[in-house]
Amino acid sequence: MNGTQWIIFILIVQVIHFLGTWKLYVKAGRKAWEAAIPVYNGIVLMQIINRPKWWVLLLFIPIINLLMFPVVWVETIRSFGKNKMLDTWLVILTLGFYIAYINYAEDVKHIEDRDLKPKTGLGEWVSSIVFAIVAATFVHTYFIQPYVIPTGSLERTLRVGDFLFVSKFHFGARTPMTAIAAPMVHDTLPLLKRKSYLNKPQIPYFRLPGFQTPQKNDIVVFSWPADTVQQFFVKSKGVEKPIDKKSNYVKRCVGTPGDSLAIINGKVHINGEPLQLSDRARVMQNYIVYAQKGVSSRLLREVDASDYIRIYKPKNIDQNQLNALRANGIAVGADENGQATIYTDEKGLPTEFIRQLRLSLTEETPRERVANMTLQMVAQLKKNPGIDSVVMENIPKGQPGTNVFPQNPYYRWNVDNFGPIYIPEKGATVEINKKTIPLYKKIIRDYEHNTVKVEADRVLINGKEANSYTFKQGYYWMMGDNRDHSEDSRAWGYVAEDHIVGKPVFIWLSFDNFQDGIRFNEKFRWDRMFTTVGGSGEPVSYFKYFLIALAGYFIFDFFRKKRKKEAS
Repeated sequence: MNGTQWIIFILIVQVIHFLGTWKLYVKAGRKAWEAAIPVYNGIVLMQIINRPKWWVLLLFIPIINLLMFPVVWVETIRSFGKNKMLDTWLVILTLGFYIAYINYAEDVKHIEDRDLKPKTGLGEWVSSIVFAIVAATFVHTYFIQPYVIPTGSLERTLRVGDFLFVSKFHFGARTPMTAIAAPMVHDTLPLLKRKSYLNKPQIPYFRLPGFQTPQKNDIVVFSWPADTVQQFFVKSKGVEKPIDKKSNYVKRCVGTPGDSLAIINGKVHINGEPLQLSDRARVMQNYIVYAQKGVSSRLLREVDASDYIRIYKPKNIDQNQLNALRANGIAVGADENGQATIYTDEKGLPTEFIRQLRLSLTEETPRERVANMTLQMVAQLKKNPGIDSVVMENIPKGQPGTNVFPQNPYYRWNVDNFGPIYIPEKGATVEINKKTIPLYKKIIRDYEHNTVKVEADRVLINGKEANSYTFKQGYYWMMGDNRDHSEDSRAWGYVAEDHIVGKPVFIWLSFDNFQDGIRFNEKFRWDRMFTTVGGSGEPVSYFKYFLIALAGYFIFDFFRKKRKKEAS
């Protein structure tokens, strides 16, 4: 629904409200016309049901209003003496139309000084839960949202298992675009594993004022433009999702509207100059490590390298052992001599697993290995006399990569040598032709809602031949610090301004060995807890100061209550 359609819809709702309540307004000592004036009728209704006037604001906040409308319906009928459980269920199940029945069919009397306190413990409990959800949803939507790092695309800057607080107010909160959705969840209902929203109706995009826009080097949470997954880490048929229900991704902003971006031998360049990253950025890339005597896993473990392959040669392995390995997702193959070979990631095979299967293993120590490392790890590894060379792995310029934007033969780009590419700015105009349309087709069609068709050497936009296009919003380029193990803008292109969610500001909890969901076998990373995401220099944990402040509060509260008890 566009803006005009929403205005018409709101006016229809106002007409229905007037027709269904005007007699009740009169019975409450008000004028009938007061039920017909938008917003004002809500303020008057709050006076009739003896509730705060600011409740009217909650009725206009998407998602929160889904909770508030049933509350107001129930409060309205109770203000006219309808207190039975049957009345409550009727007004909720009829979506408020039971009020219209009372308005015309029953002779009710307004209870001016109605007792607002719930008459049962259950009623008080329900009331508390509803308003706790309203308050939490408001904070979650417009101020701070919790987020957990599920993948390693920002390793080692942000790590898998980091629990973040994401600020919505830095960039300005994006108001909900999906009108009907469950509160406090994203795209999936817990336990039920079903989507938590209806695709229609949609509210036009609007963003509250913020005090900054995403800048180069900012870490940004955004709605993943290419998202069609029903549930992360579960294979299923793709679905079409509204923007605000797409999966949230977190990457580093490396290009802003108006920039020209290029990646040269793995290094990002903006407007012809190398991008100067924050000193907290821990960029990881694949390096080829060579040693004449062999590159052992122990050497790589010492520098905390990752994503390298460990190869084991088992002795006298039988079919039962092979089946057990494969059943646990461990890759088992054969070398050129037909000997069984086991391949694992850098973690290797657990000692308990080896003992349980009674495996006799020898780990291979190849002369050359590929490992994922930061510059600090590389420098440390080079100091080892047993290592002969460490060279960054690089795909040569002109050698096309797989799944690289814009997936077109005109552009023979790869993840290490990419661009240059223009990042569109709102109001900017670019030339459109057969060669440039692959770069901007997704923007014009999917983000700015036009039809695009290419016929021979002509490009048709909304059925008319086009030689240029003017952008309606700004766009960003997002990349992971874990350069060779990150699906980012190099794969799916630009991130539209209306996809920006917020800015991570604080790590409040961090687990090592974290997988999809907490399994209670994780280890705390104490040094990462209560650290800021932004800033310069090594992150400092404020966790001990939090514990001191918490202990101080409990001590203060203890003596306060003690003095109060003695005084009474």
